[in-house]
Amino acid sequence: MLLAQSETVGTPIDEWMENLWSGSSHWISSGMITNIVYAAMGLVAIFCGYFIARYLSRVISNPICRRVDETLGRFVGNAIFYSVMLGLLTMVASTLGVELGGLTAVLAATGFAIGLAFQGTLSNFASGVLMIVFRPFKVGDVVNIAGVMGKVNEIDLFTTTLDTPDNRRLIIPNSSISGSTIENISFHPHRRIEVLVGVDYKSDIDATRQTLQEALDRFASETIHGDGRGTAVVLANLGDSAVQWKVRMWVPSSDFWRLQESLTSEIKRRLDRSGIGIPFPQMDVHLHRIDSSDEEVPTRPRIRPARRASTSTDGMTYVG
Repeated sequence: MLLAQSETVGTPIDEWMENLWSGSSHWISSGMITNIVYAAMGLVAIFCGYFIARYLSRVISNPICRRVDETLGRFVGNAIFYSVMLGLLTMVASTLGVELGGLTAVLAATGFAIGLAFQGTLSNFASGVLMIVFRPFKVGDVVNIAGVMGKVNEIDLFTTTLDTPDNRRLIIPNSSISGSTIENISFHPHRRIEVLVGVDYKSDIDATRQTLQEALDRFASETIHGDGRGTAVVLANLGDSAVQWKVRMWVPSSDFWRLQESLTSEIKRRLDRSGIGIPFPQMDVHLHRIDSSDEEVPTRPRIRPARRASTSTDGMTYVG
């Protein structure tokens, strides 16, 4: 009896709920409301995930920028941000019932077509990733790459930016850098200056060596000493027009250009003061005189005079 009464009481409520969600008099269905709720939750998840990805990117990249390298830190931060966002979008799409199998095939075909169209760009991208990972040079280094020299201003995934000594901005594709020789000029703290000097053959060897060593001693306080460092005067070669010397000095990399110019100037002053000349390239030309009697006189061809034609009274022509 009680069970029958409860069924009698519950029947109007069930009918009302059924009419509310799926009745013909209402245009909103329960499935539509569910989809709307899921879509709203997905948007909220993407919105929150964006800030979470930004936070994770910043938290992980900042220590790398401070302690390792700024370029590598930025690259790691961007990689983390886009990875988190891609994973979140895939999860939300899967929750909403989006078929990812067909989407994956479409993305694969699209990626293949884009890869063929942007071979050069992808090559630059791969070269940029390799340079960031292996770090043959970093921001602030002075390098000689792709035939140009300059200070590295920025290393991107596709290009590298250099500032030349005359303040020009050069943007070089990364594929051109990875496929050529990379010279990192400022990698080591010390560099060796080498000045080539040519002197007269009549100059005394010992006096020349002493003069060049005195020029080096002028910069003793700025010279780097130690194993394999210091100064040296080397007799390099006996050239066509001069005796060739090499004057070497180890200096800090930051003072290389200034000390190279100063050493060259000091060498010239010391040589002038000692009377040791620096010869110009010269060539000896020997001329031999040929006697006129030995000259061969060409034979002149004989020219026979032309015969004169005459006409007789009988109308015949004779050549005589």
